[in-house]
Amino acid sequence: MDPKSAEFTADNPLRILGFVFEELSATRVSGRLTVTDKCCQPFKVLHGGVSALIAEGLASLGAGIASGYKRVAGVHLSIHHVRPAALGESVFAESFPVSVGKNIQVWEVRLWKTNETEKKKMISTSRVTLLSGLPVPDHAKDSLDQLKKFVSKL
Repeated sequence: MDPKSAEFTADNPLRILGFVFEELSATRVSGRLTVTDKCCQPFKVLHGGVSALIAEGLASLGAGIASGYKRVAGVHLSIHHVRPAALGESVFAESFPVSVGKNIQVWEVRLWKTNETEKKKMISTSRVTLLSGLPVPDHAKDSLDQLKKFVSKL
C-alpha cells in the first residue's frame, strides 16, 4: 500500500494489524479485525492493548470528523475487558459519541467477537475522552485532506 494513500493516513497502527473500516462519520465509526498472531498475547487471545488501540483509534477518528476535521487528543481511556477473542476469531468494533462539545468529546467504543453461527459476544467496552478543536500543525495539514478522501469513499 502507498503510504500516501487515504487508508494509510486514516490510522496506520490499525492498518498494520489488519483492521478494516466499514463506516467513518461524525456519529459512528466501525470496522473489523481478524485476530492474528500480530495482535495476540502469549495465550493466543486478543491483547488488551490492541483493544485499547482500537478504542482510541476509532474514537479519535470520529471525534476529528465531529470537530470539523480539527485535531483531537485523547486525555482519558477507560476500558473493561469482559471476555477473550481467540486467534482466528473475527472482531467487530463500533464507536459512537456520548457527548460532543466544542472542547471536550466523550466516545463509547464496543468490541464484539462474531461468527456465522453465534450471536455477537461483547469482548470489551470503553470510554474515551478527547480534547477537540485543536489546531492542526503545519506538517500534518495534508493528512486532513487524505482523511476526508478516505471518509468520502466509505
